[in-house]
Amino acid sequence: MSRAPLPSRRTSEIIDFQHDSLRYTASISRFDNGHLAEVFLDAEKVGAAASVIARDLAVTASLALQYGCPATVLRKALTHDARGIAAGPLGALLDLVEGSMPAPRQSDGGEA
Repeated sequence: MSRAPLPSRRTSEIIDFQHDSLRYTASISRFDNGHLAEVFLDAEKVGAAASVIARDLAVTASLALQYGCPATVLRKALTHDARGIAAGPLGALLDLVEGSMPAPRQSDGGEA
């Protein structure tokens, strides 16, 4: 299977959210058919392990999406707790943009 090319200029959507007491900023782009095509994800603490992991997860997810893996398959494959809430930031983002699963966990001190 070959990688679906993305146009050099494309519309993207910025999403700020909070998961497990960390703030994240995501940027998503879609293919012309509306399916998710790429994900960029950064944690508030640049250079911290959480930020590096979030960025690497987003690159991996983007490659999977561009090679034909549906976002719903990725979303369901990621860890969720017994209540169906995503355990990690990529799962929380995919739940927000692609599904009807619960919104990401909120910390006591902030809004999403």
